[in-house]
Amino acid sequence: MQLNALKDLLREMGVVGAGGAGFPSYAKLSDKVDTIILNCAECEPLLKVHRQVLEEYTAEILSTLSELVTAAGAKQGIVAIKAHYHSALLALESEIGDYPALKIHKLDAVYPAGDEIILIKEVTGRVVDPGKLPLSVGVTVCNVESVYNVHQAIKGKPVTHKFVTVAGEVAHPATLYVPLGTKISELITAVGGTTVEEPEYLCGGPMMGRLTTPYQPVTKTTNAIIVLPKDHTVIMNKKLNSSVNLRRTMSVCCQCRSCTDLCSRRVLGYPVYPHLVMRVLSNGGKGKVEALAGSMFCSGCGLCETYSCPQGLSPRAMIAELKTMARAQGYKPPDDIKPDLVKDAAFKKVSVERLTMRLGLKKYDVPAPISYEFETKAVKLLLSQHLGAPAVATVKEGDEVKEGDVIARAKEGTLSVNIHASISGKVSAVTQSYVKITK
Repeated sequence: MQLNALKDLLREMGVVGAGGAGFPSYAKLSDKVDTIILNCAECEPLLKVHRQVLEEYTAEILSTLSELVTAAGAKQGIVAIKAHYHSALLALESEIGDYPALKIHKLDAVYPAGDEIILIKEVTGRVVDPGKLPLSVGVTVCNVESVYNVHQAIKGKPVTHKFVTVAGEVAHPATLYVPLGTKISELITAVGGTTVEEPEYLCGGPMMGRLTTPYQPVTKTTNAIIVLPKDHTVIMNKKLNSSVNLRRTMSVCCQCRSCTDLCSRRVLGYPVYPHLVMRVLSNGGKGKVEALAGSMFCSGCGLCETYSCPQGLSPRAMIAELKTMARAQGYKPPDDIKPDLVKDAAFKKVSVERLTMRLGLKKYDVPAPISYEFETKAVKLLLSQHLGAPAVATVKEGDEVKEGDVIARAKEGTLSVNIHASISGKVSAVTQSYVKITK
């Protein structure tokens, strides 16, 4: 398929990054890349979707990756997978010989290997300049489920369902294949319910995920729902507010610079110095204020607050608040910074196993097999499930729709994709932010 035709198809079929910010996949494809990386690093503890999908649909994903390489005119496709994903790796090795343009790159079991900027450095040796896109170094990164969705799109099936790992304090952890818009509480019921009296819910991983409620819907970027006790360290850290974080910083930060030494962006040579940010905040805004500008390149990986800091402080949360304030005031970081590579970067990788233990999550790291036995009677489809402009609803209350029908179209002239009905039924509500469908 020609590149432009493929891009139009992916926009029409609603394919976006199946995790992270949900960057529309059509906008990632370019004839200016020489390498396409398939990301199977499964960045955070407890997440399992991508390795499971790769093992389940190996041939489909490899053939699609090969087609993407051909359409973009790239030289190669590289499957980046952690070496300890043994069963997925075996499935991969049994099939990849059929695709001359594809090869495997085995990753160490470290965090955050799945971050695309770090992944590019690990796989190709290239460093993306701060604030630039992977395209600037001739690379495109796609995760496994996104490429599976590309395969489905080429076969004529739009994105209507999502693989979601449900783990933690639940009776039977599993990875469920569910219609988009399904209420999280239905996923919890499907795995036998929670095993604690007052559970809290994380959408995403324990490091970069956010607190959510059982009443929120599954979207195209929902990779996991992790249930934890309300007094679990991961939950309590995410509930700390900015004023508490600031007071704790001012009272106990010892400027040991462990947060900076293990910062995943600093290790790449980015001007991110969490300890200097903490110093400026501790001193009422005095000190090396230029460190605040560099912090705009923080990835939010969370190592500084969950792994590095011996005082249990929250540099990531403080930096996130600074970034929000800066963006609200229209501040844009400089775009001409070159990375200052750290010489001992290889010795500053964080073991996923050790991180899992440090987070108190080891007992939850158990198998979560894929299950397709799931049905729902109603869905709430958000019109903004991707980076860019929300889709515009094309249905009205009372309309009958079938699974796969377009219910909202990409806004013309913007970065956007279509949204499709994930079940057949009647449209029961339409607002500026969502469409509800009831069987």
